[in-house]
Amino acid sequence: MKTPHKTSAFTLIELLVVISIIAILASLAIPAVTSALTRGQLTQTLNNARQITLATQQMSLDSFTAGSGPSWFTDGTAAFGSANDFYAALVSNNYLTISDLKKVINAPGLQAFTGTTVSGIGTNNSAFAFFPTTESSPSDCAFIVTQNWAKAGMDAAVAPYGVKGFVLFRKGGDGSTYTRNSDATNSNNFGTNFNASVVK
Repeated sequence: MKTPHKTSAFTLIELLVVISIIAILASLAIPAVTSALTRGQLTQTLNNARQITLATQQMSLDSFTAGSGPSWFTDGTAAFGSANDFYAALVSNNYLTISDLKKVINAPGLQAFTGTTVSGIGTNNSAFAFFPTTESSPSDCAFIVTQNWAKAGMDAAVAPYGVKGFVLFRKGGDGSTYTRNSDATNSNNFGTNFNASVVK
């Protein structure tokens, strides 16, 4: 007489334990992955701000050498009243091309302008806003900042990044990414023009 062959299988309890462990590991991993993704996006936006700052420094140097011409945001023969005017000066004077500008003013949640001319660039489709800056401004003063800080000092409803962080670049060419709410109210991060109105 043959004895019945026993098959090995997972019991329902074992399956539930394994599923529970996987769920716990996933809940721990998702915030870390999301945080790493945000840090990467902030770093890319910081690099974009650097490109705009470098183009501005070159424009300012050329204007200073020539004795006139567009310069920093509130300096030179043309004091810019809006970000659109400033971007137009960078493009028309060949410090940035249209295609380069479309790339560098992007950030998650903000789509750059379309078309072949600089027009209509404002708070809705540029990642950045500017602080009033002149040739004589100290190098530690803030020059460019992401819109989420400019509009509300890190507001969850404002792109890019909401309360996840912001990017700040100074006139002297150094910039940083910040991720704490206290960083948005720390004048040491911004320099000498922390209380100046941001030009959007």
